[in-house]
Order: sequence, then C-alpha cells, then structure tokens
Amino acid sequence: MSVVRFTAENSALLLIDHQVGTMKLIKNIDTALAAKQSIALAKMAKILNLPVVITSSQEDNAQGPILPEIAAILPEAHAARVKRPGVVNAWAYADFRDAVLATGRKNLIMAGVTTDVCLIFPAIDAAEEGFAVQAVMDASGSPSELSEQFSRQRMHDAGVVLTATNTLMAEIAQDWSTPTGQQLITLLFSDVFPALGASIS
Repeated sequence: MSVVRFTAENSALLLIDHQVGTMKLIKNIDTALAAKQSIALAKMAKILNLPVVITSSQEDNAQGPILPEIAAILPEAHAARVKRPGVVNAWAYADFRDAVLATGRKNLIMAGVTTDVCLIFPAIDAAEEGFAVQAVMDASGSPSELSEQFSRQRMHDAGVVLTATNTLMAEIAQDWSTPTGQQLITLLFSDVFPALGASIS
C-alpha cells in the first residue's frame, strides 16, 4: 500500500464541532489537552496557510459556540463556518462537503468532538470517497474510553490514519531548519509540549 504524504500544498484542515459545550463531553482524555491541541492545529494551519473548514452543530443549544481561541486564530474560516442544524454526520450535510471539495485538497486532516459521534462518520465517509484522511486523536475525544476505542477501530478499519498533533506537525514540516519548519517547531515547544520546550531552552 502506497503511503500518502501530507504536505502544506496538498492538505486541508477540518475542525468539527470544537464547541464550548461539546468539549465538556470529553472524558477519555483531559479536556484541556484536547482544547490545547485543537488550538495548536488552528495555529499550524495559519502558519502553513492551509485551507480550513470549520463546522458547528446547533450553536444556540447546549453545544455552544466554537472555542473562542480558534475563532480568534482563524477569523475568516470561523466567519465562513458551516452551521449544521443538527445533522450528525457533517459529510452528509451538503454545505460542509461542498466547502471541503472547494478547497481542492485530497488530503484531509480532521479533528472532532466528540470522536464517537462527530468525527467518526465524516472521517469514514471521506475515506470511502477516496480522500486520504488523518484523524488527530489528541485534538478529539469521547465521553468514554470504550466508545473512543470502538470509534478508533472503525476509522482505522476504513482506512483512516490515526495520528497525534506532534506527529502530524513533524510530517508536514519535513525539515525543521526551513523557515516554516522553524515556526512549527516553535509552535510544538510553546503550545503542544511547553514543558519540554522549557527544559531544553
């Protein structure tokens, strides 16, 4: 099986339901960690000038607004976000799928809250349509370890690559010595692994 390399030129970032209310549902990992990693992904996208599609579900209900940090980092993507009225599978919502197709990118970086409801279905559907999909698991999360485990297995079986924020950044950076690589490694040490950055500085 050939390995698809994700680069700044061929990838897009999809942030699914990183809302103030939905984040509270995460129990399998620390909620603050998941929020921090999703914010780091937004910063990465800004550095790399990646196309970004943000979607939310029922913002006026308990799910609430998109995390304000993400909105501040990616104001244009936030303003253009796809507000779903309640459709669970974002890929099945035409406005979201059309926005993804409009990026022209075939490599999709996805993170979503929760993994077991909001991320699993669009990740699998996109993979089945021929997109290369990486799901960033530390920027996602589920209400239980069991549901997270089953969701990860289903995505993996469907061809979705499971990854973590630091691995993804390293893959896209390719070379830390480049100007972009320098920005990404600074982001890695300041946001993703701040304790490590302090220890080597």
